[in-house]
Amino acid sequence: MNQGKPGPPGDEPTVRPEPPEGDFELPRPAARAAAPDEGDYELERPQPPAPALPAHGTAPAAAGPGAPDEGTAPLPTAADGADGTVAPGPGTAARTPAGAAADTSGTDEHPAGPAAARGGLSDAQGGPAFEEAGAGAGAGPAEGHVRPLHDPDPYSTPPYGEPGPWAPAPPVQHPGNTPAHGVPGAAPPPVMDAAPPPVMDATPPVPAPAHPDPAAAAPAATPAADPWGRYDPWAAAAAATPLQQAEPVLMGREQRRGRTRRTLVAGALLLALVSGGVGGIVGAHLERNGGIGTVELPQAARNDAGRDPGSVAGIAAQALPSVVTLHVSGGGAAGTGTGFVLDERGHILTNDHVVQPAGDNGDITVTFHSGDTAEATVVGRDSGYDLAVVKVKGVRGLAPLPLGNSDNARVGDPVVAIGAPFDLAGTVTSGIISARERPITAGGEKGDGSDVSYVDALQTDAPINPGNSGGPLLDTEGRVIGINSAIRSADGSDDPDGGGRAGSIGLGFAIPINQGKRVAEELINTGKATHPVIGVTLDMEYGGDGARVAAEGSDGGPPVTTGGPGARAGIRAGDVITEVDGRRVHSGEELIVKTRAHRPGDRLELTVERDGKERKVSLVLGSSGGG
Repeated sequence: MNQGKPGPPGDEPTVRPEPPEGDFELPRPAARAAAPDEGDYELERPQPPAPALPAHGTAPAAAGPGAPDEGTAPLPTAADGADGTVAPGPGTAARTPAGAAADTSGTDEHPAGPAAARGGLSDAQGGPAFEEAGAGAGAGPAEGHVRPLHDPDPYSTPPYGEPGPWAPAPPVQHPGNTPAHGVPGAAPPPVMDAAPPPVMDATPPVPAPAHPDPAAAAPAATPAADPWGRYDPWAAAAAATPLQQAEPVLMGREQRRGRTRRTLVAGALLLALVSGGVGGIVGAHLERNGGIGTVELPQAARNDAGRDPGSVAGIAAQALPSVVTLHVSGGGAAGTGTGFVLDERGHILTNDHVVQPAGDNGDITVTFHSGDTAEATVVGRDSGYDLAVVKVKGVRGLAPLPLGNSDNARVGDPVVAIGAPFDLAGTVTSGIISARERPITAGGEKGDGSDVSYVDALQTDAPINPGNSGGPLLDTEGRVIGINSAIRSADGSDDPDGGGRAGSIGLGFAIPINQGKRVAEELINTGKATHPVIGVTLDMEYGGDGARVAAEGSDGGPPVTTGGPGARAGIRAGDVITEVDGRRVHSGEELIVKTRAHRPGDRLELTVERDGKERKVSLVLGSSGGG
């Protein structure tokens, strides 16, 4: 705390009250004994009208601590003055602006010393002489009042020339960071010693500039406004936007993580875009040019496991080694058909129309599934059954196909057909039995009917084409139940070779193996096959339902053979046979087919209609030589 020189003994320091709002007057310095021409001087300024004040030399009515005169104000304290000066008062020494500036700078380079605390002046402003004069004048109010050298400026105009001791020029304060309260280096706000209010003389008071009290409005660390109204270009900028030292910005851990994360995301997006573009270009190149280098596709390992014997593959694997392809030529004709091995001696069963082009001197070549070939000769043939047997010589290791029972076949049973359609050897097709005991006739090229075959056939939808003739029709056990012989062609013919060589329409016909076995045995044993007969001549032109007995025989003899099975059963010319063993017949062809489905010596039950009446007859079938 700043102190002035002690006053007279017994005087107690008093606290100076805050100046009231309104006018105040600076204290006048005491008269110096020096000559009038020493010190500063100033031109005379106009004086403002002065209010009524007490007479010069009289004391205020209420002089004392805390009670100043009306219209007067106490001297400004260190918080009141903008430049930090302290006016001299009773018992205190006058302080100069230089001393105030040195005292209130608050920096480490210029600490406030004892001289500053005593308010010492520079040599140009009086120095110690003025300090001593102030001390002498402060002996008491009775010794005189301090008056300023110059009158107050009502317009607050800065003085020209060198400033006097009553109005020193404030130091220029450059903007800077004001240390916070309590920070080391910050100068504590100056505290003035309490002093009694000065005794005012009759000089008119100087009007105070209109500005708020800095001590009441601003914090103690903030410099107060200049009471003289001088403009400081740095003050406004420093107060509005204090300058800061340019230092590097330090980022926290989260900021660094966020920045790294954003960098990684941006890099990933860029990499994805580049990869997509490169991949598209490479893909387009590979699509246009077929790839780069050698291509090796994945493939399953070879599996040598067998197949279920009851499947199509199992049946085919078992039957193919026993199926052969026949190439026949002779008499300017040629043909291709299929056959299968009957025994180990080399007997092969096929259709009669397959070997027919060879005649008596033609060539027959047999090709096995292994690719081996052999020459074959005809053992026997029968056009009525459309069956023939050929034999190969010099071939060993033949595997005959097992024979089944065609009477066990039912509609819907699965079957497998094997043959050489259109000379494509080893062709396997599958289907079902679509009908049984289907009466069909084939052949008839000779015109006399000697080459017509009558078959009570098994019907199948297994694809059969020209070249399948003579091949086996197998059941699910791999056993032969039929011999493929004819197909229904698109042109409507029942030609065994397919008529106009049309393809399969799902209507194939096979000779039942029961009939084929009997005929094959006869052909192998005798070279000929026998046919079961009733002993009557049929009218093939009859258009009614059933088979009618002709009026006369084919050779001019009787229509019913004398002593034959029909004559013994009482059949006569003109009778119509409508049923065989309880099954309806609609034509003469059907009656022949039903008869040839039996063996000679079998007994048949016939229904005969005569003169509108039906009767049942029984007979035993006879035998005739085959052709």
